[in-house]
Amino acid sequence: MTNEELEKRTKQWSQQYFHRSFSHQIFFNRRLKTTGGRYHLADHHIDINPLMLSQFDEENLKKVVLHELCHYHLHLMGADYHHRSAAFKQLLQQVGGLRYAPSVATVQRHVIYECQNCHMRFTRSRHLNTKRYVCGRCGGKLTEINIDL
Repeated sequence: MTNEELEKRTKQWSQQYFHRSFSHQIFFNRRLKTTGGRYHLADHHIDINPLMLSQFDEENLKKVVLHELCHYHLHLMGADYHHRSAAFKQLLQQVGGLRYAPSVATVQRHVIYECQNCHMRFTRSRHLNTKRYVCGRCGGKLTEINIDL
């Protein structure tokens, strides 16, 4: 699904469930990792995690979009749009949106480095430049080792 298709469907869902138009932008943001979507107060656009569609189905995506539309419409009406508010909970229940997005299984790669001098091992989630950095314990040269975690 493209961003244009997502925006078209969001406009349809907004009209169908809220009887209000959606006149801002919505698009997929692959940088979202732990949340289903995000409504931006400053410019009223919505970001959606593409994993809500790829790891689940379109019905799940629809419910996540409805959740964000609840924030959107309540904020534009001047009502309390926070998760804790009664207005938000009631509107979310009326339209059938998800209260919480399902958790996405993200595979995190770990990189293990070993000092060639003292053989101390440590794990990082990101690579480091072994030509620039050395062992913090003895100052020895580091090498990346491949072990399946």
